[in-house]
Amino acid sequence: MTQSNGAGADPPLFYRHHVFCCTNERPAGHPRGCCKAKGAEKLRDYMKARAKEFGLADVRINSAGCLDRCELGPTMVIYPEGVWYRCETREEIDEVLRTHLIEGGRVERLMLQPDDKPAS
Repeated sequence: MTQSNGAGADPPLFYRHHVFCCTNERPAGHPRGCCKAKGAEKLRDYMKARAKEFGLADVRINSAGCLDRCELGPTMVIYPEGVWYRCETREEIDEVLRTHLIEGGRVERLMLQPDDKPAS
């Protein structure tokens, strides 16, 4: 659905894709865990560096506070599509960069679904 900005259509996107990487930190032992304790900051830093190496100037990689899915983490969400991923390794980050952000596909095995729950 297109929102009106007073002149009709939305303005063009500033970034083609915007990636929010959860780097939330909770106290040790918290039942929901946190993405930071699962290496999220290092993975985010790696993703930023690799996006630059791939020449993805129209993609922004950002830290986010709690995205409310830390128990499934480390998590990220890519907009404008709203696709969620769990990436635990540099290789998985590279796969998301190549497949989703460069080729326009999806890495289905890493995608989180709205009703996903942590493994018991």
